[in-house]
Amino acid sequence: MKSPGKLTAIYRACIDSAGTFARDVGVGLLEASHNTLALLGLAVVCGAVLMSAAHPELRDDAEQRALGWLLARQEARLANESIPEPPIPDAVARVTAADPTTLSKQQASVAAWLARRYRVAIEPMSRLVQEAWESGRRSGLEPTLILAVMAIESSFNPFAQSSVGAQGLMQVMTRVHDDKYEPYGGVRAAFDPVTNLRVGVQVLKECIARAGSLEAGLKYYVGAANLADDGGYAGKVLAEQSNLNRVAAGKWVSVTVSLPGNTASPIKTSSTPDEGGAEAQPTSADTKRVAWVAPLR
Repeated sequence: MKSPGKLTAIYRACIDSAGTFARDVGVGLLEASHNTLALLGLAVVCGAVLMSAAHPELRDDAEQRALGWLLARQEARLANESIPEPPIPDAVARVTAADPTTLSKQQASVAAWLARRYRVAIEPMSRLVQEAWESGRRSGLEPTLILAVMAIESSFNPFAQSSVGAQGLMQVMTRVHDDKYEPYGGVRAAFDPVTNLRVGVQVLKECIARAGSLEAGLKYYVGAANLADDGGYAGKVLAEQSNLNRVAAGKWVSVTVSLPGNTASPIKTSSTPDEGGAEAQPTSADTKRVAWVAPLR
């Protein structure tokens, strides 16, 4: 009788032999299939060559079909690839922004307060504050008045437009004051913040000169010259200017301080611009802008 150790050795030997046999059979089948496929491919190529030699029109048709398939694959691949945006190296030169650290202490205080109050970035606000000071110096108007008009007219939205076509930061009637935009390249410059500010200052100065006083000039500016009142427009502008004067003087003013006729912060939620800012609901004063701006030309 054989011992258990010998039986185990015989069993393992049988298993190894069976595994070797299976592997050899598998390798043989794989090589046979490869050879068969190679022969089949060679036969297809030979057949295609003989057929193309005997029938040139079939060869041309096959070539055209293959070329069309390859071109379609190329177009599909290109369509699926994301095309990178082209670089614009001079983009930074066209941005309306300034370094807040370059402002005077007075200007910096005003810019920071307006940026928080109207929820805009400090860099573009710094540029507008700089320009308001420069335009105020050239025109003889208080820079805080210019900024207050922008605040009430558009809430510092340079792309604002009213229902009657007043556009930009200071809501100038572009189609009426198109001549004032000619030095800046045309009426599309109304959406350039600095250009709109400068043109708006020109119109505001004309209104004050024509009306004879600041408050009456603001009434002209909003288009309420022929109305009994301006809907509180002048009061809002002057109240905001007062806030800005206090900020410029180094006094603390809450960024949520209310304006006359407002129950809370001046930040509106509607998207329709009017005389109370680019996001306020239109009033009767806004609809009368055309009544006074035309004679000013």
